[in-house]
Order: sequence, then C-alpha cells, then structure tokens
Amino acid sequence: FLTGSYRRHTKTKPLKDIDIFFELAESERPFRSETPTVVIGAFHNALVEKYGAKSVRKQSRSVNVDFGIFIDAEDNTDYRIVSVDVVPAFAEGGDYEIPDTETGTWIKTNPETHASKATAAHQAFSSEWKGLVRMVKYWNNNSRHGEKPVKPSFLIEVMALECLYGGWGGRFDIEIQALFATLADRIFDEWRDPAGLGPPISDGMDAAGKQRARDLLLTASREASLAIHLARQGRTGDALKAWRALFGARFPLS
Repeated sequence: FLTGSYRRHTKTKPLKDIDIFFELAESERPFRSETPTVVIGAFHNALVEKYGAKSVRKQSRSVNVDFGIFIDAEDNTDYRIVSVDVVPAFAEGGDYEIPDTETGTWIKTNPETHASKATAAHQAFSSEWKGLVRMVKYWNNNSRHGEKPVKPSFLIEVMALECLYGGWGGRFDIEIQALFATLADRIFDEWRDPAGLGPPISDGMDAAGKQRARDLLLTASREASLAIHLARQGRTGDALKAWRALFGARFPLS
C-alpha cells in the first residue's frame, strides 16, 4: 500500500522515491527471524529480475526502483513517477515492523499514526500546514545545495508538528521565513518518531550534518526576508526571482 509523504500529501514534485509498503504474508514469517539484509536482498533480487540491475538499488530500509524518467530543467516529468521505494513490512498488531540494515534490527513504525498527526496539524493551521511543509521540502531538494541539508526529509515534517504553531498568520511569505528561522534554531534538538515506536528521526544526521543544515536554514531565512523586502519596495519581479532562487525551478515568476 502507498505510504510516506505521498499518502500524507506532503510530497513534492518531481515525484521521486514514493514509499510503498509490501506487507508480507504469514507464510513469509521466517524472514522475520533473519537479519534485515536477507529480506532486503530477496526483494532486491526479485526487483532486478523485473526491472534490471541498473534500475534497482538497495537502501537501508527499502529497495529503490528508478523508472528512468527524464526530469527537465524546470523539474517537470510530464506527471510521471520517477522512482519508488519498496519497503518490506510485517504487521504487528496495529503497527508494522520494517528492516533496517544500518542497525541490523527490525524497527517498528506506524504510517497511519504519522498520517493522522499530519492531518491534525494541517487542520489546526487553517489547512495551510501541508503547503508550508511542501515548500520547505522543495527547498531541501534544491540542486544548488548538492546534498540535501535536512535528512531524512521526513524530519522537516516531524519538526513542523511543533514549529508551526499559534495559528495561521495569513501570509505565506512571513510564515515561511519564520519557519526557516525556527527550524534552524531547533535542528540540534532530538526529534522522536511521532508514532512513539522507532528511533529518533533526527538520528539521520550527525553533528556536522546538523550544523550544515542550520547554516543553510539560516541562509534561507535571510533570503526569504530579502524577497519580502523587495516586494515591499514594489520590486515584484525581483522578489519573485529571489523566491525562485530560494526554492527552485518550479517557483513561478508570474
């Protein structure tokens, strides 16, 4: 079943790395007694047989399948999905267990809880929460960074559950500038799994990575402030160019 940010409506375009949980039947339960590398390897081999070795790669908790879709200079793919992440999963009561080859353990998760918390946050923020989260995720994907500043991208959502509070102020530009600043201020905090099951989401970055993310988030906050200032001066075209430089090619110039 579809899960992750695509299901939560916090996925950005182009549509890459869409999470799909493959719930394994009880007949496959012996895999649960093996190390995570075994089930990831089995999924990898099956997907290579279908899509070819060049299109399939192992990841710590999933197997990625790239469909070879061309992404143009403005991040358009003609509405086609670029890649998916295939996640093996066993049902455990109302939760799921998925393999993690980095730790060599099976970890619990609950996509339904993640989705319900995102929906509640969205409704509490005048149905603007998901849009703001998508904007920060799109900034995070901007190729000018090289490597993504915030990893995993889900961490942005987890932080936004606390960092976007107090009610919608009515202006995207002010809210996004403040969100960048708040994320920078709190990037060194420990951010636990919203479902209260798996390891902290913030464990995906070490201290150096968090410092880099903080620096880039602060830069983003300053660039957003500049765009707001340009708009106040009546320099609408320059303001839009500043926003596009900040977020990427899909930001409109008119």
